[in-house]
Amino acid sequence: MTVITEKDFIDSIADALQFIACYHPKDFIEAMANAYEKEQSPAAKDAIAQILVNSRMCAEDKRPICQDTGIVNVFIKVGMDVQWQTTQSLDDMVNEGVRRAYMHPDNVLRASVVSDPLGSRNNTKDNTPAVIHTDIVLGDKVEIHIAAKGGGSENKAQFTILNPSDNLVDWVLETVPKMGAGWCPPGIIGLGVGGTAEKAMLMAKESLMESIDIQDLIERGAETAAEKCRIELFEKINQLGIGAQGLGGLTTVLDVKISDYPTHAASLPVAMIPNCAATRHTHFTLDGTGPAHFEPPSTSDWPEITWQAAENTRHVDLDTLSKADIEQWQPGETILLSGHLLTGRDAAHKKIADLFAKGEPLPDGLDFTNRFIYYVGPVDPVKNEVVGPAGPTTATRMDKFTKMMLAETGLLGMIGKAERGPVAIQAIKDHKSTYLMAVGGAAYLVSKAIKSSRVVAFEEMGMEAVREFYVEDMPVTVAVDSRGDSVHETGPKEWKQKIADISINRKQ
Repeated sequence: MTVITEKDFIDSIADALQFIACYHPKDFIEAMANAYEKEQSPAAKDAIAQILVNSRMCAEDKRPICQDTGIVNVFIKVGMDVQWQTTQSLDDMVNEGVRRAYMHPDNVLRASVVSDPLGSRNNTKDNTPAVIHTDIVLGDKVEIHIAAKGGGSENKAQFTILNPSDNLVDWVLETVPKMGAGWCPPGIIGLGVGGTAEKAMLMAKESLMESIDIQDLIERGAETAAEKCRIELFEKINQLGIGAQGLGGLTTVLDVKISDYPTHAASLPVAMIPNCAATRHTHFTLDGTGPAHFEPPSTSDWPEITWQAAENTRHVDLDTLSKADIEQWQPGETILLSGHLLTGRDAAHKKIADLFAKGEPLPDGLDFTNRFIYYVGPVDPVKNEVVGPAGPTTATRMDKFTKMMLAETGLLGMIGKAERGPVAIQAIKDHKSTYLMAVGGAAYLVSKAIKSSRVVAFEEMGMEAVREFYVEDMPVTVAVDSRGDSVHETGPKEWKQKIADISINRKQ
């Protein structure tokens, strides 16, 4: 009989989470490198380059790929012949492993989990509890799939119950464009089909932990209905032209996964969950011989790609910037920012809105006049770092506060990830402001542009506090200009047409 000790199990969970925080799976690196080679959209190619360079830097320095180090998802299959040597429950052991991983002093991972979700939403400080799914199976081993799922991609999860006669492909192609770019494409789409509502969602989530193998499937040919659907969706989603970071391009998905299960004759439950460009997952088995060991990819697995701004890139001094300067910027233009900016996310915006509603002033020292705000919640620094990985968060969550911030604080512009919605775009247009986009999935690369950091307000909110950064040559793209033109609207439309033209030319 196999004996699994408490120490081996907890150590394996902790080591796995530290590992996936810093290392992309080899199959993802290869798929992204292939996407980079074939990409024809300059903006998308630049974004993929930043993601790959960031990935290699994180592997070399053992730092998180993304500032959002995720909520932990664990799928555990426990053999019926396994004996445990522990005084804790299985869930308690998992959570102890999570706690140790996220509080590791040599590589702090950002704690993002909050308790009392409908009330106080207090941060649990150690990223516990994990979301744990356990199956009891035949055998004498413990098999574990573990992932750290970021909020940007998790927030784009979709569910529907189709009629049995409905077309799954049509629903997916209608739904994916509505998801926007907050899930940080290119990534992987996981689909759970059949079962019941909760079964479909679980299958979709677990499918994201499979290896990228769509090219192998295309080469050998589909044998089942699900495999045929995978290939069709892979090709047709990429034909939408959404592209990397939603900027328009050839690659939106690296793979499409489908897991299915028998279902009621009257139903076709469908769950769809995307995985972002910081796809973090691994699989290991415990057999009683000790803790799991994780082998990092070789540095030779990364392509020889370097990132640097083009020669004609506009350099901007944030400390002397004016509205007249902003009016010269064009959608899709790359800019390098230097100077001081402020940070803030959902909680900070809500706190500011509450102060204004009560007629109270902003805290002493907090002044947004002629400043830019960067939507970010960074990882804590280690060693000699000014700040840990500090990539952008999804900007649409701040849309409802945009009019207030522009009208009442003197804010000049905003920096975040993905597109803005109609309400925010109208406010940007009305105030002749702008929205700049940083690349999601390049958090460590972005952090190297941050030369100083200090907390300005709301220190008690941890990673949600307002900070002042001093940056040098921080790369961003003009996503919404002062006239309200959005590259996230024009880019995908342009590339959808270009892809259609390419397809027609190939057939001729």
